[in-house]
Amino acid sequence: MAANGSGGAHPVRTLKPGIYAPIPTFFLPDCEDLDLPSFQTHVIRVAKAGVGPLLAGSLGEAHHLSHAERTTLITTARKALDAEGLTHVPIIAGTGVGSTRETIELSKQAAKDGADAAIVIASGYFAGVLAGNKKALKQFWADVAEASPIPVIIYNFPGSCGGIDLDSELITELATEYPNLVGTKLTCGNVGKLTRIAATVSQPLFVSSHPRKDSDEPFLVLGGYVDFLVPSIFANAHGAITGLANVAPYTLAKLFELAVASLKDREVLPEAQRIQGIVAEADHTIAKASIAGTKALLERLYGYGGNPRRPLPPIEPQAAQALWDHPHTQALVKLEREFSGKRHPCRQGLKLHYAVQAEEL
Repeated sequence: MAANGSGGAHPVRTLKPGIYAPIPTFFLPDCEDLDLPSFQTHVIRVAKAGVGPLLAGSLGEAHHLSHAERTTLITTARKALDAEGLTHVPIIAGTGVGSTRETIELSKQAAKDGADAAIVIASGYFAGVLAGNKKALKQFWADVAEASPIPVIIYNFPGSCGGIDLDSELITELATEYPNLVGTKLTCGNVGKLTRIAATVSQPLFVSSHPRKDSDEPFLVLGGYVDFLVPSIFANAHGAITGLANVAPYTLAKLFELAVASLKDREVLPEAQRIQGIVAEADHTIAKASIAGTKALLERLYGYGGNPRRPLPPIEPQAAQALWDHPHTQALVKLEREFSGKRHPCRQGLKLHYAVQAEEL
């Protein structure tokens, strides 16, 4: 079988439209070492809900992780997924760091460790130089894409890279010219940008004229928030990479399924809109609590979560309680309990790539 990775180490697992969760990195309370049992449990939990795992991303505190810890997370996740029979579920790994050289080094290592794709953000340390230099920014992703043994996703998150905000023209150019680029995550929240990129890369002519390195892989346009998932699907986008999928993976997998179904069956749209409203309010409320807030909710829901790695502060107890008690949070929790407690077959032709067979639960 064909393989990703420099040594043919594992089978190709192509990325598909859907929902992906940037998995938090959990730490032991006393020493801040990796809490691998909690990490394994959570990766399996979201994957069984039909959500793909992204490791060492922003929510995973990538900036706080050593190279060795990144390797440990990838190998641990792959082993856990395979042991649960989830061998088909791909792993995305965050590999964007300071320099182009180190980013390529991490991408190559991620491939060896078992990652199926890399997601790469620009370094914000020299944002004063890079932000206005389209040529330098384009060269960065071009160099990484050409050197990486696994496909690369362009990560646009101005808030985490010194305000560098890629425009739709640059992202479309990169998608056109570099076949090892397989998507973009837009945590800028710019719906117009998402629409413009999707208007180009989601057309059949683009797909046939500019195939990816792996011809079975599309160029995915993914929101970085899930508060506009249904509108984005109608704009020919492909899903989302969202921290909210850690809290409510079944709900977001269901919302994606309904959004896609509503393209052909308008009778499904009102239910998709209803769920989208609940999700949009929760996304807005929970995102403001950042990493510490998400971990606090996971602690309440699943019994693990803990604190971020210092210097990030933990959420104050009163704030954590207020977040849990917030009506937007409670409405989402109610919905998640409803969907996670039911096993119903997906519609023919709309089965999520990572959908779990009923007997697995």
